[in-house]
Amino acid sequence: MAGSDTPATSVAPPDTVKILIAGGFGVGKTTMVGSVSEIAPLRTEEPLTAAGLGIDDLDGIEEKRATTVALDFGRITISRELVLYLFGTPGQQRFWFMWNDLAIGALGAVVLVDVRRPESSFAAIDFFERRGIPFVVAVNGFHGEHPYPVEDIRDALALPAQVRVLLCDARERESCRDVLIALIDQLIADARKAS
Repeated sequence: MAGSDTPATSVAPPDTVKILIAGGFGVGKTTMVGSVSEIAPLRTEEPLTAAGLGIDDLDGIEEKRATTVALDFGRITISRELVLYLFGTPGQQRFWFMWNDLAIGALGAVVLVDVRRPESSFAAIDFFERRGIPFVVAVNGFHGEHPYPVEDIRDALALPAQVRVLLCDARERESCRDVLIALIDQLIADARKAS
């Protein structure tokens, strides 16, 4: 206000961290973003149609009725100083061209894995390894089940020792939060090593 003796206080905007939630078709990316986001998530889901027959592999996920065609978006405020932006990638191969744009500015990623179809996550793992983007692997326990130990999953996915493998349930906020905390802890540790 002009002529006021009170100095204007400015609040700095929070730092933002961009995190990708990636993985194969039907592994639970949309569910994870929705369960942990503090805002109503932006979703770009469309119904599966006959046009996808022969293209979309529904083996093991026959009940799936919709698919992400661009991205999912959610937000988590950690503090006044830090906000996480979550971007869920589309899982179908025909939409993978969008991953390069979505990865711009991403500090890390969560690769969701469905142990019923582990091969559906190989492309996501390769994507982040080739680009040097740190990631953790979160094994989504469909129907609350985790039939394999973490080390068996690590071996099946041929993951190096430094990649954390965590069990989660994409439907549960606390479980997804724990996965994101593990990723943030890894990013902080990596930053300290680099400095």
